[in-house]
Amino acid sequence: MIELRPATIKDLDLVKYWDTKQHVIDCDPDEDWNWEIELSRNPEWREQLIAELNSEPIGFVQIIDPSLEETHYWGEVEPNKRAIDIWIGEEHNLNKGYGTKIMELAIEICFKDESVEGILIDPLKSNIKAQRFYRRIGFKFIEEKEFDGAPCVVYELKRKKTIR
Repeated sequence: MIELRPATIKDLDLVKYWDTKQHVIDCDPDEDWNWEIELSRNPEWREQLIAELNSEPIGFVQIIDPSLEETHYWGEVEPNKRAIDIWIGEEHNLNKGYGTKIMELAIEICFKDESVEGILIDPLKSNIKAQRFYRRIGFKFIEEKEFDGAPCVVYELKRKKTIR
C-alpha cells in the first residue's frame, strides 16, 4: 500500500541520496533544493511529502501554490492552482505503477481544496517518458516554457466540473 507522509529533516540523507540518482537528475538536472533548509520549513504555500510503499520510502512529492510560492519560479500564475513535483527514488521502483498511484494521491490532496481549479506540472522538454505519463493521467499540454534556463513543457489537469 502506498501512502504519503510529511517529509521532515529526518529524510535529509535519503532525499540527498535520491538527488544523486541519474533518473532523478534527468527529471530535474540543475535544481538545488537546499534540503537542509527546506525540510525544516513549512510555509503555507507548500507540502513536501515522502511516498512510502508498505512503510518503506520510495519517492518524493512537492505540492505548491505557484501564485504564493516565494521565488516566483512559475512567474505570474492565477490563484487557485497547484503545481506538483514528483519522483521515484530508486530505479528498481520505476515502471511498477507506483508513480501513477503517488500522482493519484497528490492529485487528491490538491483537489481536496475546493477552490483549486487546476494542477500544473513542468517536465523537461527532453523527458518524453514523463510527458507521456502525465498525458495518460489526463494532463493537457498548455505551452513550452523555459524555467531557470531549462526548456520545459507545461501541462495542466483541470478539476472535473460536477453537475449539481
